[in-house]
Amino acid sequence: MADQNDFDIRDLNDDELIETLNDDLYDGLADEVAEGVNECLRRGMTPNETLTLGLVGGMQIVGEDFGAGVLFVPEVLMAAKAMKAGMAILRPLLAETGVSKVGTAVIGTVKGDIHDIGKNLVSMMWEGAGIEVIDLGINTDADAYLKAIEENNAQLLGMSALLTTTMPYMGVVIEELKKRDMRNRVNVLVGGAPLNDAFSEEIEADAYCKDAAVAVAVAKKFLSM
Repeated sequence: MADQNDFDIRDLNDDELIETLNDDLYDGLADEVAEGVNECLRRGMTPNETLTLGLVGGMQIVGEDFGAGVLFVPEVLMAAKAMKAGMAILRPLLAETGVSKVGTAVIGTVKGDIHDIGKNLVSMMWEGAGIEVIDLGINTDADAYLKAIEENNAQLLGMSALLTTTMPYMGVVIEELKKRDMRNRVNVLVGGAPLNDAFSEEIEADAYCKDAAVAVAVAKKFLSM
């Protein structure tokens, strides 16, 4: 059996390189993903091709397997971390070439709530789907959401809550959007363990996303409309 150190990605053809990059991302291998991205660029692939085929393509497989119960949160977080290693190389190059993203989303955990694992997962998987993500972190109030939507001309707003006591604040944010005539500008997606479709309808959100895989699919649907 050959030593793993004998493997050299420069020996692969382009299709094999992309397949290896997808596999490394799936396995959460950040250093290997960064190496694969650099090799794609060295061969003359554009930053956008590298992003679309190597990273977004890989995260799409991760999202599908997560939705099917093949992968779990720890593995998806590792894959997302590996994707970020690739994005760190591509982001400045994409900005230089003026490549347009699929869309822009603002996301944050609502005021009074400091849980962020689910929110981080959605944020990273959205980015992996080619969406520019403005992540406001935890304990986010209505003013912060609205300011970020306005400043970044966002088409999506994602709100997360893990506590039943903080869930109602999502409705407060939506009411504030209405008051400021901003409700029609964004599709509001909500998620978190205690939420359900009925609550989403009650507060007049556009969609309830039960997990990150659903959040990606729903976001893509809204951005393509």
